[in-house]
Amino acid sequence: MLQAIKAFALLGGEWVLYILLGLSVWSIAVIWDRYFLFRKKAKESEFLESKVPELLLKGQIKEVQKLVDKLTSPAAMILKVGIANLSAGPQALEQIIDSQRIKEKMALEKNLLVLGTLGSNAPFIGLFGTVLGIIKAFNDLALAGTSGPTVVMRGVSEALVATAVGLLIAIPCVATYNYFQNWIKRSLSNADRLSGLLLAYAQRKGK
Repeated sequence: MLQAIKAFALLGGEWVLYILLGLSVWSIAVIWDRYFLFRKKAKESEFLESKVPELLLKGQIKEVQKLVDKLTSPAAMILKVGIANLSAGPQALEQIIDSQRIKEKMALEKNLLVLGTLGSNAPFIGLFGTVLGIIKAFNDLALAGTSGPTVVMRGVSEALVATAVGLLIAIPCVATYNYFQNWIKRSLSNADRLSGLLLAYAQRKGK
C-alpha cells in the first residue's frame, strides 16, 4: 500500500493540469450559458417592469396576459401562473405563486453549483498538483546527485504552475457566481413586486 502511494506521488503534478484544463472548459461553458440566458431574461424583466405595474393597477389583466404570453423571465412565468389561477382566490393564489417562484429560482440556479464548487476547490486542486510536482522534483534531486539544484528548481517552477492555474480558474468562477446570484436576487425581487400587485388585484376582485 505504501509503495503504491509513493509511486502515485512520484508521478508528479502534470496530470493535475489536464484535470484543471478540463474544469476550466466546463466553467467557461457554464458561465456563457448562464450569461446569455440571464441577459435575455433581464431585457424581458425591464420590459415588464415598465409596462405591467400600471396595467395591474388599472385592472387590465387581459393586456398583462398578452404581454407575458411569449416571455420566459421569472416575472413573466409567475404572472402567467398567477393569472391562470385568479379564480382560486387570494390565499390559494399566493401559495401557487410561491410555488412557481421556487421553481423559477431552481431553474435560474441550474449549474451555478459548478461555479461555486470550482471557485472554492480549484485552488486546492492546483495546490495538490504543486505538492506532487515538488515531491517529484526532490526525488529527481536525490537521483541526480551533484547536478541536482538545476533539476529541482526547474521541477519546482513547473509544479507551481498548477497552483497558478487553480487560482486562475477560481477567481472568475467566484466573481461570476456572486454576480449571477445577485442577478437572481434582483430578478426575483422584481417578480415579487409584480406578483404582489397581482395579489392585490385578486383581493380587490374578491371583495
